[in-house]
Amino acid sequence: MSGETLRISEIFGPTIQGEGALIGMATVFVRTGGCDFRCSWCDTLHAVDSAYRDTWTPMSADAVMDEVRRLSGGAPLMVTVSGGNPAIQPLGRLIELGKREGYRFALETQGSLSRDWFAGFDVLSLSPKPPSSGMAFDRKALADAVAAAGPNTAIALKFVVFDEADYGFAREVARAYPHLPVYLQPGNHTPPPADQEDAVIDIPGIMARLRWLIDRAANDRWFEASILPQLHTLIWGNLRGV
Repeated sequence: MSGETLRISEIFGPTIQGEGALIGMATVFVRTGGCDFRCSWCDTLHAVDSAYRDTWTPMSADAVMDEVRRLSGGAPLMVTVSGGNPAIQPLGRLIELGKREGYRFALETQGSLSRDWFAGFDVLSLSPKPPSSGMAFDRKALADAVAAAGPNTAIALKFVVFDEADYGFAREVARAYPHLPVYLQPGNHTPPPADQEDAVIDIPGIMARLRWLIDRAANDRWFEASILPQLHTLIWGNLRGV
C-alpha cells in the first residue's frame, strides 16, 4: 500500500469546512483529482474533468501527509478529503499515517463507490446526486457505502437542492436512513467558465433557494433535516485553495 500513488488536485488550508456536518470547523483540505460522475452543475471541474489531468500531481501518501503537516504546523487538525470523487483513490495509507499523529479525517463522496478504508474515517459525508445533476442514482451503491463505515465513523447525508425534484429525491433517500443526520443546502447553479475562479456567483439566487428550502421543509414538518448554505460559496465563490 505504501507504494500507491494518489492523484492530487490541491492541498490547502487551514481554512473552515464550508458545508455539512462540520461547517465552520477548522480543516486542511486534500482535494483529489478524478471523478466517476459529471454533474451538470459541478463547481470543481478542475478536480473532475480529465482536461485538467495535467494539473494533478502524483503524490505518495507520505508526501501528502508532509504537506498537511506543514500547513497545519503540526497541529492535528481535521483533514477533509474531497474531490472529484476521492473514493477512486487508494487512501488507506494516508489515513493510517495521519491517525498515528492524532489527525482526524473526513471524507466527502457521493456514495457511488465503497471502500474498506471508509471505516478509518472519523466522518463520512455522503452526497447522493439529485436529478438536477443529470446523474443516475444507485441505491445499492449508497447502501454499500454506508455499510463500509466503521463503528466509530459518523455518517451524514448531504443533499444539494435546486428545485422540487431535488427536494423530493432528498426526502426519499433520507427515509431509507432515519438514523442518519441529513443536511440540505441550496446549490450554486452558476455555469462555470473556462476558468472557474472567474465565475460570477449568483448570491441572490442562492439565498432565494435557501429561503424556499427552509419554508418547504417547515411546511412538510421535516424538522430532522438541517438546512445550511454553502458557506464557502458565499465567502469565496469558486476561488480555489481557500
